[in-house]
Amino acid sequence: MRRAILNVVTIALTAATAHGQWTTEPVSAPRVQYQTFASSAAGTTVSFHVYLPQAYDQQPNARFPVLYWLHGSGNPIAGIPWLSNFFATAMGQGRIPPMLVVFPNGMNYSMWCDSKDGDVPMERVVLDDLIPHVDATFRTVAQRNGRIVEGFSMGGAGSGRLGFRRPDLFAGISMLGAGPMQLDFLDEPLGSDVSPEMRLAIYDMVWGSDPAYYLAQNPRTIVTDRAQAVIEGQVRVRQALGSLDLLVPMNQDVDALLTSLGIEHAFTILPGLDHSAATVLPALGQANWDFYNAALAIPCRHAADLDCSGTVDGADLASLLAAWGPGHGAADLNGNGVVDGQDLGSMIAAWGPVP
Repeated sequence: MRRAILNVVTIALTAATAHGQWTTEPVSAPRVQYQTFASSAAGTTVSFHVYLPQAYDQQPNARFPVLYWLHGSGNPIAGIPWLSNFFATAMGQGRIPPMLVVFPNGMNYSMWCDSKDGDVPMERVVLDDLIPHVDATFRTVAQRNGRIVEGFSMGGAGSGRLGFRRPDLFAGISMLGAGPMQLDFLDEPLGSDVSPEMRLAIYDMVWGSDPAYYLAQNPRTIVTDRAQAVIEGQVRVRQALGSLDLLVPMNQDVDALLTSLGIEHAFTILPGLDHSAATVLPALGQANWDFYNAALAIPCRHAADLDCSGTVDGADLASLLAAWGPGHGAADLNGNGVVDGQDLGSMIAAWGPVP
């Protein structure tokens, strides 16, 4: 009977996520664009939304940092109007610099993770396909010091997974109301409103009901493996959630882990708040804006050091050659709209450790 119930819930859950799974309906909000791109990882067209600040039009030769905002479970687009307005207001008030805010489509329950069966390679879609597409399409600061990854709930855990996996890509990692991050996915938080059947269905759909695969994809495992790279990259890391959030215990466990690994980070529990991005973000006050500003202030000391590793080397050369041709990405070192021999010459001239 339990297997029959699980099959019914899994079918329903899969149908809910598979209906237009890689593309969503467009959201109507000021200065928010609906975009699609061809994803090699997914083998199909994938959608996302992007907020472009007014300065993007007013300063046609300028490049802008990018905040990648990962949504929580249940609805990939519901929070976009509120969030885009929240950040637009802050930019208008001069609290943070003008930046693009990219809202990837993480489906309803992808957990921002590559599914074990390979059907939903969500992590690869974001890291390997979406980010290069954004850098090639828009005038971005296409380097680590021009990117922040942030999310709430499922997206909070996702920002930890993606950010800790690739500290060469992000200057800041913001985990808000983050979960799941417990060591056993089936060990549900006390008071959770996720039914056992739904939890089992998600566990099967994303991690193949495999505890070893779940643990390997857990942000706690990834940050343990990548701690030195996070530290050396001076990546700004923060956690924040409300005191009434059921995910407080697991976030406290991650806080303790980051401390034990020597990773400098901020951990904030906001009194009286429940599990809601719309209350957590405003309640952080000036500390919220300080986080973005500090992350974007981490320098890459030379434009040719594309991965901000401190050395212009083969990895940078590979990135430049991969971007060869028209484009506004980081490899366009002279900013003329094309990656060509002039950029290659500039890179070779800067070869070696960055002084």
